[in-house]
Amino acid sequence: MFGECHAHLFMNGYNYHEAVELHRNGPKKDDIREKLRLYQEQGVTFVRDGGDALGVSALAKKIAPEYGIDYRTPLFAIHKNGHYGGIVGYGFDNMEEYHGLVKRAIREGADFIKVMFSGILDFDRDGALTEEPLAGEEIWEMIHIAHEEGMSVMAHVNGADAVRNAVEAGVDSVEHGNFMDEDCLQALAASNAVWVPTYVTITNLIGSGRFDDDSLRRLTTQQGERIRRGFELGAKIALGSDAGAYRVPHGQGITDEYREFQRLTATMFTKDELDARLAASEQEIQARFIPV
Repeated sequence: MFGECHAHLFMNGYNYHEAVELHRNGPKKDDIREKLRLYQEQGVTFVRDGGDALGVSALAKKIAPEYGIDYRTPLFAIHKNGHYGGIVGYGFDNMEEYHGLVKRAIREGADFIKVMFSGILDFDRDGALTEEPLAGEEIWEMIHIAHEEGMSVMAHVNGADAVRNAVEAGVDSVEHGNFMDEDCLQALAASNAVWVPTYVTITNLIGSGRFDDDSLRRLTTQQGERIRRGFELGAKIALGSDAGAYRVPHGQGITDEYREFQRLTATMFTKDELDARLAASEQEIQARFIPV
C-alpha cells in the first residue's frame, strides 16, 4: 500500500470543532492510537502529517513506530496573521517572527516546515478561494528562510500565481494546488517540487448535502483535468488525501485517493505504470521531508 502523504491526525473526518475540543486540554493518546491502528489495518507504513496547534502530531510521532509507521510531522503549520491557517498552527506578523517559529519547530523536533500561502476552496462561491494568497515576495522569503535553516518546505497553496511563485522559489511540495493554469503546470513539471493534490477533499463531498453537487462536480472535473495534465507533463505527483478533513477518514482516505487517480489515468497508464510514478514521488517525499 502507498503511504499517506498528507494527513491531520488531530482531525476526525466529520467534525472539526469536536476534534479540537477532544484534544484541547492535551492530546488524547487513545484517539491517536485508534487512528494509527486504522492506518496499520490498511497497510500504510508512511504518514506525513500537516501539523496542528494541539500537540497531537508531536505525540503521534512518538507512538507511530509501535504500529510500524514512519511518521513525519512539522509539529505545527505557520501562517501569516490575518490569513488562513490558524486551524493547524501559529501565526506571525513579520519575517522576524516567522523565522522565530521556524527555529521553534526545529528546536522542538519538527521533520520539516509547513507553511500556509493561500486560503481554501470556497464551495459556497463555486470553488473560488476564500482569500487572496500571500504576495510573491513573502512566499519567496518564507521558503528561503526555511531552506537556510536546513528544512524542507511543505506548502498549503492554491491559485496559479501563488503556486507558481512557490515552485519557482524552490518549494519542496505543493499541497492541494487548485486552480493551476497551463503555465503553472509547466513550471511545476520543470521543478523538483512534488504535488499532493488531495483530490478527495472535493470528490468525497459529492452527495454530502453540505454544498451544491453541481458545483462540486465542476470542481471535480476541473481539478481532475489538471491532475491528468500534470501526469502528461511528467510532474511528480504523490498520494495524500488530507485525511481527517470532512468525509476523508483516516486510513480509508488514501485508498479513496488512489481509486480516483486510477480513474483519472485509466486511459493514460497501466496500473503498474501509475504505481511506479506514484511510488517514485512518494520516495522523493520520504527522502526530503526529514532534517538534513
